[in-house]
Amino acid sequence: MGYFCREEEAGARGMARGMAQGGLHRRALSGGALTAGSYAVTQALRLGSNLVLTRLLFPEAFGVMALVSVVLVGLAMFSDTGIGPAISRSPRGDAPDFLDTAWTINVLRGALLWLLTCACAWPVARLYGAPELAALLPAAGLTLLIAGFNPTRIDTANRHLLLGRLTALDLLAQVIGIAAMVVLAWTMRSVWALVLGALIGSAAKLVLCWAFLPGPANRFRWDSSAAAELVQFGKWIFLSTACGFLLSQGDKAILGAYLNLADLGIYNIGYFLASFPMLLAGQVVARIMIPLYRDHPPAASAQNARRLSRLRFGLSLSVLALLTVMALAGGPVVRLLYDDRYLAAGVLVTAIAMAQMPGVIGMTYDQSALAAGDGRGYFLLIAAKAGLQTLAFLAGAELAGLGGALLGQGIALALVHPLIARLAWRHRAWDMRHDLALGALTLLLLAALGLLYRQDLATLTP
Repeated sequence: MGYFCREEEAGARGMARGMAQGGLHRRALSGGALTAGSYAVTQALRLGSNLVLTRLLFPEAFGVMALVSVVLVGLAMFSDTGIGPAISRSPRGDAPDFLDTAWTINVLRGALLWLLTCACAWPVARLYGAPELAALLPAAGLTLLIAGFNPTRIDTANRHLLLGRLTALDLLAQVIGIAAMVVLAWTMRSVWALVLGALIGSAAKLVLCWAFLPGPANRFRWDSSAAAELVQFGKWIFLSTACGFLLSQGDKAILGAYLNLADLGIYNIGYFLASFPMLLAGQVVARIMIPLYRDHPPAASAQNARRLSRLRFGLSLSVLALLTVMALAGGPVVRLLYDDRYLAAGVLVTAIAMAQMPGVIGMTYDQSALAAGDGRGYFLLIAAKAGLQTLAFLAGAELAGLGGALLGQGIALALVHPLIARLAWRHRAWDMRHDLALGALTLLLLAALGLLYRQDLATLTP
């Protein structure tokens, strides 16, 4: 017991020294830059490996892996207990009993998710007419079991925006996983290379984080008051992420019924290229906005409001510019990098980038609700967004094929923004000047791109 106390005290002193190294805004900017840089490097490595893998494997392999991803992400999101956000916002977020209880919950959740993956493998294989999923899913589901053992030191680093070492370790783990995929694909020439590479990457992250992140080691512990707080906050996160599945994976789940595996694989490549800006923004926002809203709410002072406004403008304009670049460069990039089997992904990059543009305007607001502990408001927003986007995507696909589905997605993102603004206003985080400026700029960009690519975009509708 004395050993653990000394280790916990040392971890707390190390965290205090980290907190003293600079103000929250400075650490937010530094952490955002680190996150963005790491994500950019990771995506560059994934692109390089993707180029190699598309030459070693067949398009159907990427379609199969898209379906595997739908199932794994779906199970993970339908069981998300909100441990990370809870640690970020809770006053007890640095207490060892709170962290160990959270880790215990995560381990149990990981084991349950793997068992569920095994149970649903055969029905999913029958549903999509892909018999190979019956064996692939249980193997790929081991990544969820492994992730359950990741230490809460990851969440503690996020809580205090001490992201340097965490970012480096996460990047190294992804490099290991990507390298394993390429080597295995070279030797196996099978979709199993992608599954085994993902397992190696997950195991690498677990080992690296346990070995090199500072702080006390987690152990199995159950504190009733900590569990009650986690469950109380986590119930809304659970419901929110269940709806979030429709936002992040609903397109692939729906298109799996409309497209063959080869075409779904091509769509997945187009999505991989086009979604880089929004996924990058999501990584940055998730890591820095809760601590900022928590410790420096914009309603507390004019200085806080000005700083958050500058940060919001910078993020929004950067992401909108990147989406515009992807829309313009989609066709040329695909023609340059991929062989003739994947050329149809070019126009998909343009269409997907355009469809995501309306979502840029409100991407920094929802974290204000989580920082204030308003899990219910956050859930209601995500539920409305998921329902509207899914219905619009389905209706568009039914009426006008893939092009109609993407158009429906973009319209849904625009229609849901008043609900986002209302939630932000309730927590005194809404910035009307930002929304008017970004809204006008988004409309101009969409009109210009629509005119420029109207013939290419017309090929997506039957």
